[in-house]
Amino acid sequence: MRRRLLLLTAATTALVLTALLVPLTLLTRSHAADRATAEATARAQWVAHAIGPALASRKERATAEQTVESVNGPGLPRTSLVLGDGSALGPGPAAVTDAVRLARTGRAFTYEPSSGGRQVLVPVHGAADGTAVVQVTLTERQLYAGTLASWLVLAGIGLGLVLLGLLLADRLGARLVGATRSLARTADRLAAGDLSARAAPDGPPELRLVAAELNRLAARIDDLLTAERVTARENAADLAHRLRTPVAALRLDAESLRDPEEARRIAADVDALERSVDDVIRKARRPLRASPGADLAAVARERAAFWLPLAEDQGRRGETVTPGHAEPVTVPVPYDELAACLDALIGNVLDHTPPGTAYRVTVGTAPGGHARLTVADDGPGFPAPDPATATARGASGGGSTGLGLDIARRTAEDAGGTFAVEHGPTRVTLTFPCPGP
Repeated sequence: MRRRLLLLTAATTALVLTALLVPLTLLTRSHAADRATAEATARAQWVAHAIGPALASRKERATAEQTVESVNGPGLPRTSLVLGDGSALGPGPAAVTDAVRLARTGRAFTYEPSSGGRQVLVPVHGAADGTAVVQVTLTERQLYAGTLASWLVLAGIGLGLVLLGLLLADRLGARLVGATRSLARTADRLAAGDLSARAAPDGPPELRLVAAELNRLAARIDDLLTAERVTARENAADLAHRLRTPVAALRLDAESLRDPEEARRIAADVDALERSVDDVIRKARRPLRASPGADLAAVARERAAFWLPLAEDQGRRGETVTPGHAEPVTVPVPYDELAACLDALIGNVLDHTPPGTAYRVTVGTAPGGHARLTVADDGPGFPAPDPATATARGASGGGSTGLGLDIARRTAEDAGGTFAVEHGPTRVTLTFPCPGP
């Protein structure tokens, strides 16, 4: 847009200047010719007035010659005097032309001979041998002297006007383009979910109107989503209130069973149901503009330190490998979800591997600029097929409900990452995309 505006301004200015300067160049040429002709006429009249008394007597011819010679010089128009007998004084051949004969009739005039240039003829009356004629001849160069300098000045003025027009057009284009790009950046931020983005009203009135309407649209979307979130939070609270009582009743019924094994199995199912309900309610209550992400390395160090006392009680060696504190590994997952994911994975190790089994929590980078979280242990691995690919959520082997791995899988996949499990020994790997700068 900016380049097109410059081209349009340059073309328009060039056309306007062409329409203006072409007549001016012709006018300066005509003015130069008129000025030179006026000077030549004044010269011829002065010579005629000066030598008129001298020509009245044949004895004063030397005076006339001196007068004619004094007005001729290098670079000056050629001035000559054609006497009544046909002889001439001054430079140039003696020639009695039709123009000289016409001037002898008493008329002073200017004409342009076929050879170019211009001649001024003025009659001198009172000569002893007839009417003499003063003839001043201008060459083309003398006639249009100074025209080239005037044309150069006009060309400089035209060029300056073109450059000034381009400068003004560039500033205007920069303002238009800057305002348009600012609107585009604001729209991109809104599309990415940043509902706090607002456009600055800048540029021409039309763009300011678009900015105002875009801000009004963003505010309206923010209000609608906030209202929807409030409704969802209220429904989540109502759901929590409605489900707590039947879940508590199920737990009491499970504890009243006579078969201890059956009671433990049903209690585990009730716990899984309760965790699922809590997970749904927690997500429903999550703020609309949640934190853009958390430091995966910091969360890993914190949760590993939290579980370390229990691991030491079981005779386990827990190792945590993360980048330094000065190198955060930010991932687009809220802190509470990362903490819940790590708690589930470390809890699986502590609950479903023999005491004394060592484990490692590693945070690093993966190809493609992703962050990688790995929780590995030296245990025997899962006795059943990979719970990450199980057809029924919460159904895996080893006495585990499989909810821990499912939570980890959903945490990674919801953020746009991947989830993988390796067996014997167990190695759970999650990758997360790292947000750009």
